[in-house]
Amino acid sequence: MLLSIIVPVYKEEKNVPEFLRRMREVLAGVTEDYEIIFSLDPSPDRTEEAILEAREQDGRVKLLKFSRRFGQPMATLAGMEYSSGEAVIVMDVDLQDPPELVMEMLARWHEGYDVVLPQRRQRSGEPWIKKTVAAAGYKVINKIADVRIPPNTGDFRLMSRRVVNELVKLKESHGFLRGMVAVVGFRQIIIPFDRPARHAGETNYNRFFGSLRIGFNGIFCFSTYALTLSTMAGFIIATCSFLIALAYLVMKLMGFPFPLGNPTIVILVLFMGGIQLISVGILGEYIGRIYEEVRARPKFIVDRAVGFDGHA
Repeated sequence: MLLSIIVPVYKEEKNVPEFLRRMREVLAGVTEDYEIIFSLDPSPDRTEEAILEAREQDGRVKLLKFSRRFGQPMATLAGMEYSSGEAVIVMDVDLQDPPELVMEMLARWHEGYDVVLPQRRQRSGEPWIKKTVAAAGYKVINKIADVRIPPNTGDFRLMSRRVVNELVKLKESHGFLRGMVAVVGFRQIIIPFDRPARHAGETNYNRFFGSLRIGFNGIFCFSTYALTLSTMAGFIIATCSFLIALAYLVMKLMGFPFPLGNPTIVILVLFMGGIQLISVGILGEYIGRIYEEVRARPKFIVDRAVGFDGHA
């Protein structure tokens, strides 16, 4: 198999037919040796039926349906594990990842690149709050993370088979694909593109909190800098407290009055309490992720695998 296309889907019945139409038009001029794997979180609409109807017309369309909703990152990893292509492309079904870009991605792969990263120049149809959170998140992550993650790149990318094999070996439960690909390394190239708006429907992704959760995964799963920052804040505050106490002692010995009213006490207590809660929160983020890794639950459970060897 030359090419595997992995498409995580949830409540996307309106986008599946148009996605397949455009994808077939693109691939007709490239190769007939491909598979399109839809990784489906159980949907209340007709997404599953739309995929199975397409499979009746084209056996290269395949379906992974999970026992419950595991989320887009796990759906993507599942598709990677089930894929068999020498090149693997992960993309969204809403056509914000243009199928027409696949030809250029494959051309770069044939040039010897193991990872081809489309980078967004423009993000049409996205709210300002998501753009702001994304921009700030990339800056913070690349400032403190152990690996560099190119800004304005999502999960849309091409990966060679050896990259996919190494990603599957990682066994990490957070599913932050762009960080995991950066950890694996190999030869990578960026190609810029303008991201269009969704073809149909509304995004099923929580714009603000979803972006925030992804950002936290990038910070806490690929860096211990937050712990260092918490420690540094503790030392700085302790030093300031010592200097203030020393100043009060000198003033007392020299006979200067220094009234200590209720506002001063309240401000100091609230400040120290805030720092303590932030520090505990940072520890909790790391401990929570350690807990997720140690309990080693399955990242996903497949209910149906249609079109794969050994499955119905």
